[in-house]
Amino acid sequence: MSSNINRGGLVAGSRVIVHPDSEARKAEATFAGVVVEDFADEAGMAAEIGRRWAPVRRWAVALDDGRLVFADDDHLKATD
Repeated sequence: MSSNINRGGLVAGSRVIVHPDSEARKAEATFAGVVVEDFADEAGMAAEIGRRWAPVRRWAVALDDGRLVFADDDHLKATD
């Protein structure tokens, strides 16, 4: 699944801050974690698979609190 294409040097193992995807929630909190997978090849496939619900996100991130989240480029900021 991993791709050699990256954004801003993000690759599996990069430490990141994840920002929530809505403007209303951005003020609430950010979450630290580690990128565990890059789904660049699958991201943006909603039109191809015929659905808009549960869109494929580019990055899988294991948060420091134990949760696994999926995010797009504009929701991540490298901390290294």
